[in-house]
Amino acid sequence: MASEHWQLEPDAHDFPAAGTYLSLICDATVVEKLVALLQVAPSSIYQAKDLLRASGLALLDKNNAHVEKDLDKVKSGRLLSPVLLVRGNFAKRRPLVVADGYHRICASYWLDENARIPCRVADVPA
Repeated sequence: MASEHWQLEPDAHDFPAAGTYLSLICDATVVEKLVALLQVAPSSIYQAKDLLRASGLALLDKNNAHVEKDLDKVKSGRLLSPVLLVRGNFAKRRPLVVADGYHRICASYWLDENARIPCRVADVPA
């Protein structure tokens, strides 16, 4: 199901990285719940262009050091880790949050804006 440059399972270090980022925008209790939800969430597939649009994030230049590193990974035949997301909320004007994988989304976009990216998505706990 993954496109040619994506693995289906996140790397173990992606979850703590997501937690670190989320700790900047959520309290510790919410971060803990979101990371736990991301660890068990099924994979969903979204296109790179849609992830950027839903998050409101700008496409990073292909010369960005982290994007370049991910592009080099793909060129060498290594697979990128899926993206970890927190679902946005249209009614609350809350965009999609890329908890881990922003550079990977941008790298994938530069390869093909319609690239199908495996993602794990968690909803903010009530």
